[in-house]
Amino acid sequence: MEYSDEAQALAERAAAAMLDKDSASRSLGMKLVSVAPGQATMTMTVRDDMLNGHGICHGGLMFLLADSTFAFACNSHNRNTVAAHADISFLRAAALNDVLTACGRETFQEGRNGIYDIVVSNQDGVTVAHFRGKSRTISGTVVPEEPHSQED
Repeated sequence: MEYSDEAQALAERAAAAMLDKDSASRSLGMKLVSVAPGQATMTMTVRDDMLNGHGICHGGLMFLLADSTFAFACNSHNRNTVAAHADISFLRAAALNDVLTACGRETFQEGRNGIYDIVVSNQDGVTVAHFRGKSRTISGTVVPEEPHSQED
């Protein structure tokens, strides 16, 4: 999908501001790969301290990767947006050293409500989880709006 340079730049500014404050995602080694209006992609490598009692990636951490991706996608329009509801379906296990990629996109946005689908896959492109988040826009912006220049 094509976006104006202005919309793309705003999505990038909002993402940079959010990532700077997001110590939870950063502490887990998540990386923001890309952002665009209504979209985001993040990665996370499964470490030893992320394994559960079965020796596979803890589902809560896969949820966190998807939820962080959801947050970047739904705040990319620079309107403060929070989760109203989210659920995840775990389809396959993720193992130690797997590189998980969460790709999220807006599937619905009207007024203050949005729906976002996030697909989490491993380094082989195998889908390991599907997440759906419902967002609610609240007051304010992620970053200050830049004033528009007026041409004479």
